Amino acid sequence: MQLTLTPGPGRQDEAPRARDPAAGDAGGEPRLTLLGGFGLHLGGKPALMPPGAQRLIALLALHEEALSRDYVAGVLWGDSTEARASGSLRSALWKLRVVRPEIVWNRGGRLGLSPQVHVDVRHATALARSVVTGCFGEETIGGLLEPRFCHELLPGWYDEWVLVERERHRQLSLHALESLCEHLTEAGRYGAAVLAALAAVDREPLRESAHRALVRVHLAEGNVWEAIRRYRWYEEIAARDLGVEPSPMMRSLLSGVATA
Repeated sequence: MQLTLTPGPGRQDEAPRARDPAAGDAGGEPRLTLLGGFGLHLGGKPALMPPGAQRLIALLALHEEALSRDYVAGVLWGDSTEARASGSLRSALWKLRVVRPEIVWNRGGRLGLSPQVHVDVRHATALARSVVTGCFGEETIGGLLEPRFCHELLPGWYDEWVLVERERHRQLSLHALESLCEHLTEAGRYGAAVLAALAAVDREPLRESAHRALVRVHLAEGNVWEAIRRYRWYEEIAARDLGVEPSPMMRSLLSGVATA
């Protein structure tokens, strides 16, 4: 549904709170958490999983299409021989069947995560893409402003395939928050716009575009001192940590504004 954001000067709309997608479901729907750490809830209760089974579930969760058994074995146990990698995959699948047989399906030499499993990162990705493409509703705003949306994907995991997906999620979430801030600012919903910009800054403190978004909100709201303070704060950390000055785009935001 396309959201029509109604302008209104000075409105401080509270973003609607979205239901936490990682919370356990008492009705029994399996829920998988990858943002902020691995967690699998079955029937509303956390399920203990050995490391091999965790990595298998996470890999399948990050690919909505089915993967071949050989590919999965190679990605997860690529430092072993082909025979040992296949054996490790069989062992992980057997352990999963003991805990919850329907979590992973295995047909025709291909593996996939059951569509019954609710995956938090898939939900977060859908929210972010809807904002980046400009087609979203009120529920999306609440979802993006939930703290869990900005949690790191599988912190402490350093497999190459995790690093790639972690960076993908980081970039998508940052662009989504900045785009949301822009939409909300144009609509005069400055309170929610500030929250979106602050979430982006908190996720990546050295990202200039996030600071620019926040400066624009303050200026649109008429809070010149807040805009100057934010500019100076970014100017300081950019010089200290990056050895650079704010870009011409950043400096142009305060053109004509007294900064003395």
